[in-house]
Amino acid sequence: MRRRNSGSGMIGWAFGLAAVGAIGFMAFSPMFERNDPTVTVSHDGYWNFQEPIHVSVEDESGLKSFKATLSTDHDDWIVVDDSTMSKEKKRVFDVLPPKGHRSVEAQSVVLKIEATDNSLWGLFMGNTFKEEITLVIDQRRPVLSVITSSYKIQKGGSAIVIFKASDPHLESLKIQTNFGKTFIAQPFYKPGYYASLLAWPVQAPSFSATVVARDKAGNETRSSVPVRLKDHAYKVSNIELSDAFLDGKIAELANVYQQTIGVDDRLEQFRIINEKVRADNEKIIHQITSKVSNAMVSDFSPVPFYPLVNGQKVADFGDHRIYSYKGQENVSQAYHMGLDLASVHMDAIKSTNNGSVVFAKSNGIYGNLPIIDHGFGLYTLYGHCSELHVQEKDHIVSEQEIARTGLSGYAMGDHLHFGILVQGIEVRPEEWMDKKWIADNITNVIDSAKVFINQQ
Repeated sequence: MRRRNSGSGMIGWAFGLAAVGAIGFMAFSPMFERNDPTVTVSHDGYWNFQEPIHVSVEDESGLKSFKATLSTDHDDWIVVDDSTMSKEKKRVFDVLPPKGHRSVEAQSVVLKIEATDNSLWGLFMGNTFKEEITLVIDQRRPVLSVITSSYKIQKGGSAIVIFKASDPHLESLKIQTNFGKTFIAQPFYKPGYYASLLAWPVQAPSFSATVVARDKAGNETRSSVPVRLKDHAYKVSNIELSDAFLDGKIAELANVYQQTIGVDDRLEQFRIINEKVRADNEKIIHQITSKVSNAMVSDFSPVPFYPLVNGQKVADFGDHRIYSYKGQENVSQAYHMGLDLASVHMDAIKSTNNGSVVFAKSNGIYGNLPIIDHGFGLYTLYGHCSELHVQEKDHIVSEQEIARTGLSGYAMGDHLHFGILVQGIEVRPEEWMDKKWIADNITNVIDSAKVFINQQ
């Protein structure tokens, strides 16, 4: 009888275990990952054959190569061919037209993308992502023209611009400023026309605005808003803090606000309330009042705002307040972004224009605070109220009582803090309280634009 070869059996078992181990290693090792590279393309459907197409490629095992080809019915151009990436896990490539070409007769091109990673999967060849994207070629810029605008804008004030914009592939319309704010225009009166209120912040030293129309292919047209600038000198108040104020109102507020928990120093409490709490409260206000409807505006004719009958001004809008304490200069500072009005204790506050309540509760230093949306990006707010007679989503009609004056929040006496905002920027309430200013700068501009549009 022949004896079994135990040595060959052991070798077979060893090979088997090695194979199982190799399979397990390949199944679970990051070196053998099986996911194709992730590719994101900046353009979708349209291209102006000039602006770079940004292609972002990412893979957990690193990138081995990337290739991009542009094709028409008659031509093929390799525009990117990179196999020198080593093990970069993320890379952005700019796909540009082939050298010497800034236009193409074809109405569309096909962008072919091929990206391979450094995985050892697929017989050490790696995983490859392939995609073909058809892009319509559009090299025509949007048509854009400013029809009319307010003649001037005052620092801290408001204006309006009305313009025409058209493009079969129009993607976005915006109004860019030199201080970083972007205003959003609403459709106006008839298709193809747009309008927006503008605002010049108190803190911005200058003002300029440019309407920007951009289509899906990346073509862009710009047009400056022709508005004259009128400077305005706002009050600067140097205020000496008293011990009574720090031990009274500030101590009271410090026991309420989250930001002052664990802070015992009176001056530090004041700084936090005057700067940090204020900033947090204003962030909420700015977010709420930055919203603009995309519905068509057929008319906008507000009447002057008179929230407090017989109310007397007790503090200015735009007042730059600089605080000191017992020889310590510039302890803190802030801008007063509303008009303070006072009459009698717990006087009735009314909205003289229709609107919708978008906020109605306590907001830090502003106390009980209703905010009303009057449409077209125009909002009013009423701070330090003792009572609120409205709630969010209420529709307000002219002369409706919405609240009562009071001492809530950071208020030393019964009064109303009245604020007006245009797309999240505080503006001079005095303008919107002036019948002549509203007519000269807003409603007459709208009426003249309608006459022009009707003649087209």
